Amino acid sequence: MDEADAIIHYNGNKFDIPTLQKEFILHDLHPPSSVKHIDLLNTTRQQFRFASNKLDFVCQQLGLGKKIPHTGHQLWIDCMDGKPEAWRRMERYNRNDVVILERLYNKLRPWIKNHPNRTLYDPSAVCPTCGSKHYQSRGFDYTKTKKFRRLQCKDCRTWFRASRPEK
Repeated sequence: MDEADAIIHYNGNKFDIPTLQKEFILHDLHPPSSVKHIDLLNTTRQQFRFASNKLDFVCQQLGLGKKIPHTGHQLWIDCMDGKPEAWRRMERYNRNDVVILERLYNKLRPWIKNHPNRTLYDPSAVCPTCGSKHYQSRGFDYTKTKKFRRLQCKDCRTWFRASRPEK
């Protein structure tokens, strides 16, 4: 976590991160450094009205794949009992979760309000969301005192504005 610029998760703010932090303190570890958290559950709840906000449901609705079924709590018990087949199932389940989470992130990226600005990490990037150099000018964005060119990324479809105002 200390090496990450951002951590992407689904319900991580309420489950994964507090669980990890509990383990850190139980093992007398210090808190991790500050990192940007992108919780795709928050994006899903804020931006859309799916019938269910479960990762499996949202991914299936968007055609991104589905979670691998398992035996629930029994799988955990079997893993704790050291059963090799249970560990293989758990690994397959977790690997699939990472794959569908990445697909969902790529699909939701233009909708994520707290997405880190890619131009801070890569000065050659143009799109602040995906870093693409392929964009088009689509009118103007006005503040109270300035006028900026409005841009849209041709790759991830994110809207952004030029960094310098029009003269």
